Amino acid sequence: MTPDRDDRLLAAEFVLGLLDAETHAAAERRLASDAAFARDVAAWQKHFAAFDDTADAVVPADDLWRRIEAGMAAAAPAALVTPPGLLRRLWNSLGALRIAALSGTAAAMAFALVAVVSLRHADEVAARKPVYVAILVDDATRQAGAIVNAFADGRVEMIPLVDMTVPAGRTLQVWTLWNREVGPRSVGLLDRARATPLDLQRLPTTAADQLFEITLEPAGGSPTGRPTGPILYKGTTARTL
Repeated sequence: MTPDRDDRLLAAEFVLGLLDAETHAAAERRLASDAAFARDVAAWQKHFAAFDDTADAVVPADDLWRRIEAGMAAAAPAALVTPPGLLRRLWNSLGALRIAALSGTAAAMAFALVAVVSLRHADEVAARKPVYVAILVDDATRQAGAIVNAFADGRVEMIPLVDMTVPAGRTLQVWTLWNREVGPRSVGLLDRARATPLDLQRLPTTAADQLFEITLEPAGGSPTGRPTGPILYKGTTARTL
């Protein structure tokens, strides 16, 4: 609660006579020195005057004060805890409602944040998981020599599984074939076996049963733009689960 709002509440309780004696006296002293507080008091007096104007004048009975004193004496044990002022109770109730509303909003925001983080995490996991995988094997020995991973965002990488010997003056060249009418296309050159991204950016999206192979070519790559050397490892893509 802001100081201005505290002062308005104090002014209202002052006008209604809900303050204890010490606080009431302090509020009276403020009237002479605090113009803003005095305006708040005047505003509340004008506001509550409407209620006074609607009430008929009532002459109290002669024994009213005696009955009030007797009632106060009987209720004294139960009055050890002074109940808060009416407006303060109302204000606290409103505060509780505001806190509940803010808590609900915070919970909703937290839930939304968790959902966003979960979705983002799921996207990150999906981005790291390949959509298609090809295991390249040696036809003669059936030994797996490399794995090709193709991702949903278009990235394709090759990870060697064995140390491929590359003679001097030769290079490893990676090819892919997705359409026999088009023929194989070079997607990478390597001087040694190492994990490397493959360049398929200008080619159609990697699909199932797409061929990848590694050949041994002259330094700088095949002079014809087609595989000319021996095929070391090859395999076709399969969609991951």
